[in-house]
Amino acid sequence: MPALDDFCSIIPAGGVGSRLWPLSRADAPKFLHDLTGSGKTLLRATFDRLQPLAGPGRTIVVTGRAHRAAVEAQIPELDDASIVLEAEPRDSTVAVALAAAILRRREPDVIVGSFAADHVIDDERSFRRAVAEGVAAARSGRIATIGITPTEPAIGFGYIRTNGPAEIEGAPSAAIVREFVEKPSADRARRYVESGEYLWNAGMFIARADVLLEELAREEPELAGHIDELAEVWDEPSKRGPAVDRLWPQLKKIAIDYSVAEPAAARGTMVVVPGHFDWDDVGDFSAVAKLHNGGRRGRLAILGTAGTVLADSASGIVVSQSNRIVSVVGIKDVVVVDTPDALLVTTTANAQRVKKVVDAVRLSGNTDVL
Repeated sequence: MPALDDFCSIIPAGGVGSRLWPLSRADAPKFLHDLTGSGKTLLRATFDRLQPLAGPGRTIVVTGRAHRAAVEAQIPELDDASIVLEAEPRDSTVAVALAAAILRRREPDVIVGSFAADHVIDDERSFRRAVAEGVAAARSGRIATIGITPTEPAIGFGYIRTNGPAEIEGAPSAAIVREFVEKPSADRARRYVESGEYLWNAGMFIARADVLLEELAREEPELAGHIDELAEVWDEPSKRGPAVDRLWPQLKKIAIDYSVAEPAAARGTMVVVPGHFDWDDVGDFSAVAKLHNGGRRGRLAILGTAGTVLADSASGIVVSQSNRIVSVVGIKDVVVVDTPDALLVTTTANAQRVKKVVDAVRLSGNTDVL
């Protein structure tokens, strides 16, 4: 598939991934780790996945100032104009909308697509086909998202409810979005999957930059105004710094789902392209274990220095980053993460609760391990 001439990709690379503590930390967040055993970090894999679609020099990474060096080391192809540094985290609306506004200044009719830096996608050909349909939908003035065909009644994802075909040229599988729904209970998730009307919300958004920013201006006019002011001077370093110092503290923290996607769905201008490919947001250590075990129970995944891990009649996952010998005997679905300064022991069933441990550590004042 040739590159899409009017398309630029945006990779928001933020967030700590607190459910993957103590592996993922503020100075080494989830997207800078190889969690799949591919030899690539999640960020590098995301960049490589998008290059055939966007083409050289048409990807922007939005990340924190503290991660600039690591991002440049991972993706040396990026020039200064392709890295947008956030003064402080301001959630996904600012990350995506600021990049879109900067790109619109450079190329007024550009179509942008936002794809998280820390997701895992195996079938890249199917992914590219879905993105191409999303770009076709964006050319018609719609805002598009890619929804993942559910493989189970998962309770860790939001869902997208569809409402019949969108009938857009070049996007034959696109459907009208009826509504976005939050993470459901187990019973409700089962009903969603059985109905065939719902897709997982993977947080991928594609739109003409001007359309996305107009939608934001309807819902959050003050935030949209601040972003426009920043974008106007972004490519002038002497003006950018003072503008960031003045405006960044005023930027509202809000997810793009609430500022753009849900309002667009309510107006009938949001469409979804079903993604028929394996996708995982690698949200916790249970997900990491599944990636390495092929979804099969009864096996022990080992990340890190395998020679230091001894196991007998054990399953789950061990992440070893220290010189200690880790022995796991007779424990099923265990999670052990051993680092030089912190040790986590839990089970895959409780992997989502690791975030509460991180919150407790933060309250204790031991922020050096975060």
